[in-house]
Parts: sequence; C-alpha cells; structure tokens
Amino acid sequence: MNQIIKIILLDILKNKIVLVYTLILSALCWSSFALEDNSAKGLLTVLNIILFTVPLVSVLFATIYLYNSAEFIELLVSQPVKRQKIWLSLFLGLTLSMILAFAVGAGIPLLVFAPDATGLMMLLVGALITMIFISLAFLSSILTRDKAKGIGIAIMLWLFFALLFDGIVLFLLFQLADYPIEQFMVVISALSPIDLARIQILMQLDVSAMMGYTGAIFKDFFGTSTGLVVSFLLLCLWSFVPFFISLRKFKQKDL
Repeated sequence: MNQIIKIILLDILKNKIVLVYTLILSALCWSSFALEDNSAKGLLTVLNIILFTVPLVSVLFATIYLYNSAEFIELLVSQPVKRQKIWLSLFLGLTLSMILAFAVGAGIPLLVFAPDATGLMMLLVGALITMIFISLAFLSSILTRDKAKGIGIAIMLWLFFALLFDGIVLFLLFQLADYPIEQFMVVISALSPIDLARIQILMQLDVSAMMGYTGAIFKDFFGTSTGLVVSFLLLCLWSFVPFFISLRKFKQKDL
C-alpha cells in the first residue's frame, strides 16, 4: 500500500497541471495581501480564492486523474492486492499531493502575512476543502464509466456547493422571512462544506455583524468551542462519507 501511494504521489507531483496550480495559487495569494492595506482584507480575498478555486481544481483534477488511470487501476486489481487498499492508496496519494500543492501555494503567504490562529485555521480549512472535493471526485468517477459524464457530475457538484446552494438559501430566507428560521439556517448550513468553511473563517475574522441577525445566530453557535468542534466534525464527515460510498461501489464494481 505504501508503495502504491509513493508511486501516485511522485506521479502527481511531477504533473505540470499541479505545478501550474501551485504557482497560480501562490501568485493570487501573494497579490491579495500585497494589494490590500491590512491583512484582514487580504484574508477575505484569500478566503474567496480558497472557497472557489481550490474546490474546482481539486474535484476536476482528481476526476480526470482517476479516469486516465483506469488501466493502472485494472492492473492493480489483477494483482493479489485488496481493492480497499487500492482505492485508499489512490485517495491518499491524490489528497496528500493536492494538500501539499495548496500548502506551498497558499500556506507560505498565509504564514507570512497572517501568522495567527486565523491564518492557521484558513490553512486547515483549505486542506479539508481539498480533501472533501477529492472525496466527491472519487464518488463521481465511480458512478459512471463515461469520462464526460463523470467530469460533468464533478462540475455540477462544485457548481451546486459553490453557487447554487447559496441561491437556494437566499430564496428560503426571502420566502420565509416572516418566520423564525434562523436556527433552521444553522442546520441548513451543515449541508454545504463550502458554507461551513466560509462561516467558520468569518467567525474568526469577527465580521459576523455584516451578516445581520442570522450572523448573530451563527456567532452564538459557531463562535463557541462546541460550535467549532461540531463544524470541524461535519467537515470531516464530508471528507470521508463520499469516499466510503465510492469505496463500497468500487468493491462491487465489475472492471
């Protein structure tokens, strides 16, 4: 298993797309801090980069890599190696390489300009978001043999969590504005990993007042130590649940 992870890790780290992703991420993060007059504004800009760019690249690259590695996976399956070890090795190899690219691209400027709890939390959240969308990529790639359909599912998942989910939440807020649904909004936010990550960072930056009364509700829950633990547990569930569903399907799939 360690040998498979090493092969995948070295293969991905030599990939030009990962190198370009690291350089672009680094350029965006350095420029975000350089163009702002204080680190708090820079952090908000970097947060938007993390919440939109990192999930898109992670889910697309992982999905395409899995489809392009179909012959390699079939070769491994023909060997006396358990399918669980093969799928887990692929997941760990992809996750470690993409988190390393994120840490180099965004981690260095974050540690230079925001060497505090907020900067470290943004690094942790970025790593979790990377893992979550790689996990979703594994699920989308195992659902269909068609590469175009698999990539389409991956893009739709990103589009839903990055854009459509917020639109649905705003629609509910406007339609049910006469009802006390703020507590319900806290539960709804758990259905989107990107929303969970955004709220957690905004709580650390203490800009929840910009979010109105609902922001105060989020502050009361997510701003506490219990809320912090719950939000990270939910992000961890988002990281592993789609992967374990894909693992179950991979064990039963006829290659």
